[in-house]
Amino acid sequence: MAIVASKPKSEYSTAPEGLFAAVCCDVVDLGIQDTGFEGKKAHKVQVRWMLEETDPKTGKNYMVMRSFRLSLHEKASLRAILESWRGRKFTAEELEGFDLEVLIGVNCQVQVIHNIKDGGETYANVQAVVPPARNAVKMRVPDGYVRVVEREQRERLESDPFGTGAPADEDIPF
Repeated sequence: MAIVASKPKSEYSTAPEGLFAAVCCDVVDLGIQDTGFEGKKAHKVQVRWMLEETDPKTGKNYMVMRSFRLSLHEKASLRAILESWRGRKFTAEELEGFDLEVLIGVNCQVQVIHNIKDGGETYANVQAVVPPARNAVKMRVPDGYVRVVEREQRERLESDPFGTGAPADEDIPF
């Protein structure tokens, strides 16, 4: 009998290219990651945005994300994106420590471009983030979105709502 492995099918479509109204829905601490350069490592974060556009397959807003080295160095891409988004440079005080959590719920416009990998797969990449258009309708993070940092705790609460560690009724075989 054959044992067949296959690539799982994604329920999401690739976000289209263009400039879209968006809202920051999450900032994820990725921890220490390989940089891909001479075995060096760096602390990375991922910023996630929900676009105003919806995926026709799911009816949900498209989500795009970009990973950054957690740095506000003058040449860091995170700093460049944040200054572009804010429409101003960081002050010396802000450079001492900027809490990325304040980005959640903040509106902007996101420019999405497509990159095609060797295997022919198309990836949507965030090229630029700028302030929202004047008089644009303010977006909110959709109510059903659960932040990555909260997902494990939510799953634990759903499986054991009273925190007893006892099996749920449906887990008891009689």
